[in-house]
Amino acid sequence: MSTWSEQRRLDKAADAEQRRKDADASVERRAKARAAEDERRRANRQAEKAEARAEAQQKRREKRDRRRERMQAWTRNTRPGVVYQRGTLALVAVSVLASLPAQIAHFASISLMLITLPFALEGAAWVMAAGVAYADEKNLPAWVRWLLRGLCLTAAGYAAWINYDYGMQTGPAVGFGLAAVSLLGPLFFEVRQWVTNLSFDAGEKRRRTEAKARAKHEKKRRNDHKDVVLLAKRLVSAAPFGTLEFEDAFVAAWEIFYGTATPGMTPALHAQQLASRQSLATAMDEANGSPISTRGRLLQRLHPAPSVLISGPGSSQVASDLPPTSERPQKAAQKGGRKAPPLHRRSKGDAVPFHPIAKTEAALERGGTPRRIHAVNGHH
Repeated sequence: MSTWSEQRRLDKAADAEQRRKDADASVERRAKARAAEDERRRANRQAEKAEARAEAQQKRREKRDRRRERMQAWTRNTRPGVVYQRGTLALVAVSVLASLPAQIAHFASISLMLITLPFALEGAAWVMAAGVAYADEKNLPAWVRWLLRGLCLTAAGYAAWINYDYGMQTGPAVGFGLAAVSLLGPLFFEVRQWVTNLSFDAGEKRRRTEAKARAKHEKKRRNDHKDVVLLAKRLVSAAPFGTLEFEDAFVAAWEIFYGTATPGMTPALHAQQLASRQSLATAMDEANGSPISTRGRLLQRLHPAPSVLISGPGSSQVASDLPPTSERPQKAAQKGGRKAPPLHRRSKGDAVPFHPIAKTEAALERGGTPRRIHAVNGHH
């Protein structure tokens, strides 16, 4: 009986332990799930923040781009030439709007059938003005432009006369004002076209000058180098269309004829250039008092050769410090009646000591080895 009770107690304890472990595992799983969810939410928040920052940066970048585009457009639209041209067109539009009402009222008072005549007058004036601009653009003869100008001024003058007559009924200021606005529009447009022609003529003159100089150069090249030009043209015609320029073909033809890719140079000129350089080097050597080249002079200055006297066997390193005497001093003394000076006797310390190289050469000579000639940097 006790055994059964003990076993039952152990089973209950085991069940309680298992339930506790299951509860701990469940708590741990829920904690891990909450941690994973928190991490996911944190990652999402960071991603949203990063996306928001990127979107804000993109908006600021687009705003800067739009501001820059507006500034560039403002700069383009406020150039003096653009302002002048557009301002002239604005004045023309204002003059047309100011001159039309008086003409319409004038012709309407006469007959309603003439109400379209003011538009025809203004249209004729501006069409002729545009014809002058077109004639200038196409570089038509001068008489065509003057004919169009005359027709334009005729239509504008008739409209101005009508406005003047209609305005004088109110007062002189009104009449003169309406006549002025009728004429100022075509006048301003003509001045604008005149300024445009002046700027165009300056550029056209420069282009014509360049074209004339180029044609003169090509003609001189054909006359001076006929064979090279003919060969260059043959090379251009032999190559596929548009693949070889004439200047490149001329350089190739010059190299074929003269062996050099430098146009203008020939073998004779290259030989003359080399001779001139040699003459210059010789003249510079003579001016510097040395028969060697500039490189040799620089080497001698940077690495001077040792002062070794290159002489035959038996010669002394130090010359005598007395003047040379006669071969027979006793006879010379007897003839002159004077006593000959005593021979010089060398004593210790009265001469410069021998150089180490001289000592080495002397030892080699005593041993039977011929004397060596020292060279410094390739020069003896």
